[in-house]
Amino acid sequence: MIDLAFFLEIIPALLAGLPLTLQLAASSISIGFIMALLLALAQQGNHRFVVWPIRAFVAVFRGTPLLVQIFLIYYGLGQFRLTLQAIGLWWLFREPYWCAIIALSLNTAAYGSEILRGAIQGVPRGLVEAATASGMSRYLTLRLVVLPLALRQAIPSYSNEIILMVKGTSLASIITLVEVTGIAQGLISQTYRAVEVFVTAGAIYLTLNFTIISALNAIEAWLTPYRARA
Repeated sequence: MIDLAFFLEIIPALLAGLPLTLQLAASSISIGFIMALLLALAQQGNHRFVVWPIRAFVAVFRGTPLLVQIFLIYYGLGQFRLTLQAIGLWWLFREPYWCAIIALSLNTAAYGSEILRGAIQGVPRGLVEAATASGMSRYLTLRLVVLPLALRQAIPSYSNEIILMVKGTSLASIITLVEVTGIAQGLISQTYRAVEVFVTAGAIYLTLNFTIISALNAIEAWLTPYRARA
């Protein structure tokens, strides 16, 4: 039987992990977006020595599971402890929190760079030529014409990536981080009531993602009012 009292009892416990979930998601999405934008811009040129390493990075992180990436960064790099200590980076890779952010950021940067690259290339060529003809420099054309239009076009696709990254934070529990999923696993080991615990955890993620989707839809409607009129 489903025990409603048990649901009410575990909700506060699971919500205690929500701040860490939000922190992981916000940090990785912010860092990943900056990286994705830089990678997308770097691929606009024709320099093979720049483009091909970026494409290799994107292929690796898009073609392998996020779970494997987290394991490799947290457990794999631990094998090079002496080297990391010598260059002063061991403090970063010995902490599961930073390892999770690094893995999540690199993963979303790989996906996001392809989204932004496609959006930038989707800006009509005529607008760029018109900006150049009016005397705008390449930098001004990029800042005032290309990027605003590209970011508007990328919002729907990038919204999906944000949602995927919020759900991806649940994998941080495998490296001892006690966010929502980590707390859920602890509750299951104590109570042996997996259905109620995971249903409640799923409801928390669903509510969080629904809120994020609503906010992103509002931003999209504000930036692209012509779509709403159409």
